[in-house]
Amino acid sequence: MADPKGFLKIRDRELPVRRPVPIRLMDWKEVYSKRAEDADALTRQAGRCMDCGIPFCHNGCPLGNLIPEWNDLTRTGRFDEAIERLHATNNFPDFTGRLCPAPCETACVLGINQPAVTIKNIEQSIIDKAFDDGLVTPQIPDRLTGSTVAVIGSGPAGLAAAQQLTRVGHTVAVFERDDRIGGLLRYGIPEFKMEKRHVDRRLEQMAAEGTRFRPGVEIGADGELTGTELLERYDAVVLAMGATVRRDLPVPGRELGGIHQAMEYLPQSNRATAGDLVPDQITAAGKDVVVIGGGDTGADCLGTALRQGAKNVIQLEIMPRPTEDRPDGQPWPTYPMVYRVASAHEEGGERVYATSTVEFVGDDDGNVTQLRVVEVDMGTGRPVAVEGTERVIPAQLVLLAMGFTGVPTAGVVEQLGLEVDPRGRIARDGAWATSVPGVFVAGDAGRGQSLIVWAIAEGRSAAAAVDEFLRGHTELPAPIEPTTVSITV
Repeated sequence: MADPKGFLKIRDRELPVRRPVPIRLMDWKEVYSKRAEDADALTRQAGRCMDCGIPFCHNGCPLGNLIPEWNDLTRTGRFDEAIERLHATNNFPDFTGRLCPAPCETACVLGINQPAVTIKNIEQSIIDKAFDDGLVTPQIPDRLTGSTVAVIGSGPAGLAAAQQLTRVGHTVAVFERDDRIGGLLRYGIPEFKMEKRHVDRRLEQMAAEGTRFRPGVEIGADGELTGTELLERYDAVVLAMGATVRRDLPVPGRELGGIHQAMEYLPQSNRATAGDLVPDQITAAGKDVVVIGGGDTGADCLGTALRQGAKNVIQLEIMPRPTEDRPDGQPWPTYPMVYRVASAHEEGGERVYATSTVEFVGDDDGNVTQLRVVEVDMGTGRPVAVEGTERVIPAQLVLLAMGFTGVPTAGVVEQLGLEVDPRGRIARDGAWATSVPGVFVAGDAGRGQSLIVWAIAEGRSAAAAVDEFLRGHTELPAPIEPTTVSITV
């Protein structure tokens, strides 16, 4: 039972203190300090949870996290029970507690007229304490089923599916084209948002449970297993390779040097931070940097460029600046498009809204030196240039952080004869299955570009479908229904 007067006695949100900007720009460590007094603040915040009759935070979270339960267990100091309740719905709260945008908090009933409970911070604190106290241990299956499953892709969807399937006794191999396991968790997320030790300790747990990892293998590529051969070797296949086709910006001058995709730039930085030698590394040191794209990936580029010693950083967004408060058309408990400030935005740079790039301008050596941009009006739903607002911005490095358009169709998708819809998603039915028997889809590959919490939910749900396909029944939870794409029969 929650403290019935907790939300009346404590009305303010309390979050951990971020390290001073000048200090954190000198390293790649996570931005939050760990202080003794944060434990008291955590207890107070957990006590603000109202234990609502209808906990809308459950609905706000794709995983259906049991938030009021582990809030009250945190309030009363029962962390061993809190981590059990947290792991009941989420394989990787150490990832979501750092990276999820917390739709649960925007659905918090308290948030109607007070600041919402700090659910995300409580979640992270529970799992971090659980690791510190040795409460996170391998869950080894009692017996093996004799069935084998191949999971293609080691991002959050693939890892969630693999862990669930391993724990019920299937023999699971995870294939990853990069040299290390982790997908975007490994190479797309900067260290200052999530140190990779958190990924490594989860992989150690999964390996101890029996999951097998195969990094450096791109299924469907020349010299590797084809999709057809993979299906012959395994009883089921889960495609969780993400939506990795990057959105480009086809304007004059795009061919100039110094213009790169964010997912070229960020992985190189992560490799260098891990101690790898990165020949010809793309670096922002001493340069005017322009990041095109106002989302989280753009903010990741901004924070990375500042740590590399950029001269100046500007983040461009074609949409107008969001409002501070909920728009009228996005009432509680929906996830609103409001103005948000990431830790990277505190560190420097400039955010410019309602602006579109018209042309890249270069020097005689073929390298970018400027962007020609114009302000746009989105009143019609499409960008319309505002006359008289054209200007130039200096840039020796341009980073395109405009998202992804779908899965690559060459390779395993083509080899298995899978359908891809106009939005670049692999077609699947209401049971996470493709038109090829035994082949299932989870995560961005089937949903389209989305959030980490959706990826984990999809991985868990697809695992239940695979288990039922292999054994005729399943006890695995399926938190969500798939976003389906019609399959031509």
